Amino acid sequence: MRYISTRGARAASPSAAFCDILLGGLAPDGGLYLPESYPRVTPAELAEWRELPYHALALRILQKFVDDIPACDLKTLADRTYTAATYRHCRPGRDASDITPLTTLEPGFHLLELSNGPTLAFKDMAMQLLGNLFEYVLDKRGENINILGATSGDTGSAAEYAMRGKHNVKVFMLSPEGRMSPFQRAQMYSLQDENIFNIAVRGMFDDAQDIVKAVSNDAAFKAKYRIGAVNSINWARVLAQVVYYFKGWFAATTRNDEQVAFCVPSGNFGNICAGHIARMMGLPIARLVLATNENDVLDEFFRTGVYRPRRTAETHVTSSPSMDISKASNFERFVFDLVGRDPAVVRELWAKVDAGGSFDLNGTPYRERMAGFGFVSGRSTHADRLATIRDVWERHGTMIDTHTADGVKVAREHREPGLPMVVLETAQPVKFSETIREALGRDPVRPKDFDGIEDLPQRVEVMDADTEAVKRFIVARV
Repeated sequence: MRYISTRGARAASPSAAFCDILLGGLAPDGGLYLPESYPRVTPAELAEWRELPYHALALRILQKFVDDIPACDLKTLADRTYTAATYRHCRPGRDASDITPLTTLEPGFHLLELSNGPTLAFKDMAMQLLGNLFEYVLDKRGENINILGATSGDTGSAAEYAMRGKHNVKVFMLSPEGRMSPFQRAQMYSLQDENIFNIAVRGMFDDAQDIVKAVSNDAAFKAKYRIGAVNSINWARVLAQVVYYFKGWFAATTRNDEQVAFCVPSGNFGNICAGHIARMMGLPIARLVLATNENDVLDEFFRTGVYRPRRTAETHVTSSPSMDISKASNFERFVFDLVGRDPAVVRELWAKVDAGGSFDLNGTPYRERMAGFGFVSGRSTHADRLATIRDVWERHGTMIDTHTADGVKVAREHREPGLPMVVLETAQPVKFSETIREALGRDPVRPKDFDGIEDLPQRVEVMDADTEAVKRFIVARV
């Protein structure tokens, strides 16, 4: 399996093997890596995979995309990653060995629990595998890497918990100062591991993400200081997330000819991009329902055909802060497929985006093709998520976080008779206690592992949104 850049500058970004793109992040031409073609899943494979435990299912899917890691080693990595001990924070009465249990709120309407890992967010599902893959490849090659990432809330802690203490890895994580919940900040900033560095940027998530991209596009700096990525620009993150779409589909169906709809709270388009990949592989997904908060750039695109990223000053600060994003990194992967995998078109469109503009697909054949990819969308507001959190608690006795509430609200708007709807649960409510108290008048349940986390000493460097300053910070510590 070889991987190509969405921008297709073959001289700068020739096709590459999985382990090479694992360590590299962005392609040298600024594009994102995707497989040259998507492997297809046969009906016989679906039948065989239906009863597999999560780690075995993950191995089957990884093997379709990874051919430069021996099968026995890949099995060891999958087995080590997906264990009940790691994903133990499930709801009472759930079997932790399921890894991603399905909660049925009512017939045909489900939550897929993805937040039972070490940091109580769905990002653990991919990041734990990424940490093990990094350590394996670096040890094999005798190399080291300096991870540079940006987070709007959950990626940072998931990456740091996955990479802490790993051989030959240092993590430099950028986050928007004061824009995450106190619990999210404490998860990251309280880590004292010597290979973990937190930088709070004065600005929004998009400012932090722009710095990561700017550093990644400086080929000389990236090579000299061995800069890698754990954001969802890293293909391995998206690949790992594909697995739980298969697991969720098996849990919500009894036959291999049944269709399912998935609703995904989305800010950076990585989580729902994995659903798109699963659908392209042949998983019977009838609809991918994209849910945004007040930062509704992606909802606007799927409704109107216009992609119009907002400026930092236009980005809303909301009670579902992990989706306070107005430039979705992974969206380029979907558009690459939408325009028939024509890198020249992607380069033209993203030249407009990178220059601070927008693009409009109306009047092009690409606008007509959008319906064939199964996407619909909607948005949710603070009042919507409060009402949804309250309603799900009162009707079903299930407490959900703010981002999952956005998903439930939009999923309800797109339900179709006879089509099961699976909402991806993205985090546990304790990460957003203030809003839970506003909605329900009570505190969310807190796993004992996290008692008093906000009171621990915190270690973070605050600086302006300045790419050169971040480079200097990295150089001084590597």
